[in-house]
Amino acid sequence: MRRLTLIALALTASAVVAMADERPRVGLVLGGGGARGAAHIGVLEVLEQLRVPVDCVAGTSMGALIAGAWAAGLDPATMRREMAGADWKDMFQDNPAYDEVNYRNKRLTQRYLPGSETGVNAQGAMTPPGVVSGQKIKLFFNQLVHADAGERLIESLPLPVSIIATDIASGERVVYRDGSLTQAMRASMSVPGLMAPLEYRGRKLVDGGLVDNVPIREVRERCGAQVVIAVNVGSPLLKASAISGLLSVSAQMVAILTEQNVTQSLANLNSGDIYIKPELEGITAADFDRNGEAADRGRSATQAVMAALQRLSVDEPAYAAWRESLAVPAMQRPRVDAIEVAGLQTVNPVTLTRYLQQKVDQPLDTKGLNRDLLRAYGDGYYERVDYTLLPQHERNVLRILPTEKSWGPDYVRMGLNLNSSLSGGSTYSLRAAYQKTWLNPLGGELLLAGELGSDTGIAAEWYQPLDAAQRYFVEAHGSVRREDAAVYIGDLRISTYRDNVSRLDLSAGINIGLLGQARLGWREEQRSVRLDTGVPILPIEPLRTSGWLASVELDQLDQLYFPSRGWSARASWFESSRDAYGRVALGLNGAYPIGDWVLGVRASYDGASHGQLPAQDAAKLGGFLNLSGYASGQLLGDKVSYAHVRGERIVGRMPLGMRGDMRLGLALEAGKVGMPLSELNPSGWLNSTLLYAGGETSFGPVYVGLGRSSSGSANAYLFIGTP
Repeated sequence: MRRLTLIALALTASAVVAMADERPRVGLVLGGGGARGAAHIGVLEVLEQLRVPVDCVAGTSMGALIAGAWAAGLDPATMRREMAGADWKDMFQDNPAYDEVNYRNKRLTQRYLPGSETGVNAQGAMTPPGVVSGQKIKLFFNQLVHADAGERLIESLPLPVSIIATDIASGERVVYRDGSLTQAMRASMSVPGLMAPLEYRGRKLVDGGLVDNVPIREVRERCGAQVVIAVNVGSPLLKASAISGLLSVSAQMVAILTEQNVTQSLANLNSGDIYIKPELEGITAADFDRNGEAADRGRSATQAVMAALQRLSVDEPAYAAWRESLAVPAMQRPRVDAIEVAGLQTVNPVTLTRYLQQKVDQPLDTKGLNRDLLRAYGDGYYERVDYTLLPQHERNVLRILPTEKSWGPDYVRMGLNLNSSLSGGSTYSLRAAYQKTWLNPLGGELLLAGELGSDTGIAAEWYQPLDAAQRYFVEAHGSVRREDAAVYIGDLRISTYRDNVSRLDLSAGINIGLLGQARLGWREEQRSVRLDTGVPILPIEPLRTSGWLASVELDQLDQLYFPSRGWSARASWFESSRDAYGRVALGLNGAYPIGDWVLGVRASYDGASHGQLPAQDAAKLGGFLNLSGYASGQLLGDKVSYAHVRGERIVGRMPLGMRGDMRLGLALEAGKVGMPLSELNPSGWLNSTLLYAGGETSFGPVYVGLGRSSSGSANAYLFIGTP
């Protein structure tokens, strides 16, 4: 049987050689253009329909993706289906969904803007090299070209393919005719500023469109192409009226460089060559969700030059022989015989492998592996986490390839907020933190933080995992803060107090997978309250408390501030050793999507489990989505209960590379204050209705709202930043 197969392959190869001698050699050039490059799929569909064989292909940027996938065996129909099925919005988000991030990173995200991360190392302060590192994009490439069945090498592909990139250090044009196919594709798509450069083979590589966006010369050199089919999907220059800011100026500069090299390339076309420029007006380089429409337009543009393409057509037997010569054998899911981690300098490998559910001596689970690598990436230690499957002595070794952040391992983080309400006035806060990571092999961290503004304070935190998988930990947290608090009688603010709070928490805990965290510890706290303005209501003698504390927090919401699906739950308990009281806080939050709508619910309780809470630390109610008709902290008591149901309509989404959306919402709220601080304050069940617009942005939550209670209390809100 093996002999018959070899004879058949030999006959096929002979037929292809004979056919090539009888027809001109054809080189296909697929230019760069971001999302507009999906038009190349339509071009390939027509070439397949007309039975036009190709002897080599060269691609840049999105053209490199299509060229590489085609050479790796994907036909146009499969390519169209894969592109349509990809979640491009999510693909340009490196981090996993919020519910897939470990608890500690969730809390850091809550306090500090992720985009503010600045590395501090021996070279000084360094910022990330791009908005997107390309983590999910690279994993998508692996899956697209079946690199999960073994590394795809350019030189081993049956169709000669060339991929163009740019060395950002030297400005040189770099052509990959061998090496990793997926690495070359990733390098060619590294749009400067948006996607981080790729370090590969000693070079720092970015989008090949900067130097050769339509690489006509390459196919002439690669396979001696006598006829070139060149497809140009580049974006036109912006009109003067559209150039108004830094981003548009930068985009125009890149476009000018690209257009200049495209003009030079097109000058190399001969009279017998075929030039295709699809009509892509209205489709931008970022419109990846319109890939089907772009492919259709590419098909139409190619059909317009069918007469020229017909002369390159061959008969069905000849075309079938050509297709067979390029066929990539179907690959079975390989068995994984060993797993190893390579390249780590600082991070403990066990911290990464704790996420891997792939079993040795089992077939590779590509979907599960991609999920696990994204979870590892979400720890925040890596620029990217990739993999390769290597055959070694008849064994398949799954090698995990993490690349630690070049701008780490220490970071400066920033947070800010601007908060204004009708009854509470305006507040502001600017916070900063210096985070030192991996101070020891188990991943000890030190966080030094400061805040300046309406609330002012400093804090220090030591977080020490007790095992390499970081399941168990101990933590010490100390802080000194000054907070301003208002006291109301009815709807009238009559006093403002300045509360100086010193706190020391020592705790031990367990990370419950990606669900959350449980802690048990001891707290020492001292409050010094003094009247700032108004009538004295609260006691002003110092309050000192200490005692045991315990908490459990679980969070499976898909976003931090404006979730679309999932749930979260929290419970905490404090037992004072000095005074005869205990405090319990409970909370439950949920969200469920219905088309472009989100249905949400929340319920909470905060109050004494026995005894009575000190007046200086009473439970509070009031504020945005916390009985919104009342000012923040307006209602004080020994026990407060709260619940709401909300409906939100998604009216817009953040641009490519940013997670979040904008919404219009309506919330119906109810709350109850037990043992209010003043007999003049309302007690029993209260209600409120809130109408708001807002969403989660790269600057944190942003919202405006108007809340009103049936009792007549009303409040308006404006907030920007991190709470």
